[in-house]
Amino acid sequence: MLKRDNLKLGLVLGFIAPFAGFAIYYLMRFRLFTVKEYLRVLMMEKSLLSGIVNLSLLVSAILFTLYINSRKDKTATGIFIATCIYGVSALLIKWFG
Repeated sequence: MLKRDNLKLGLVLGFIAPFAGFAIYYLMRFRLFTVKEYLRVLMMEKSLLSGIVNLSLLVSAILFTLYINSRKDKTATGIFIATCIYGVSALLIKWFG
């Protein structure tokens, strides 16, 4: 996976990585709930969104660091762009959603 250096790959990885963080948070805190119940709780409790976003962006940051350290700058740029879009979207949802 670290062999390709391509902006599109970075964008795809950048948009998928936060979902890994989302899944990790679900398994750590809400494993007794179904996914549907988990999503319903998230819509009702906006305060939980901060924890999920933090963990999701941490997963993206780790992926970004791996690509930067392997000198795959185009892919790292794509990951960074997707992470910024994800972060801004999460903030907008929390403030206005």
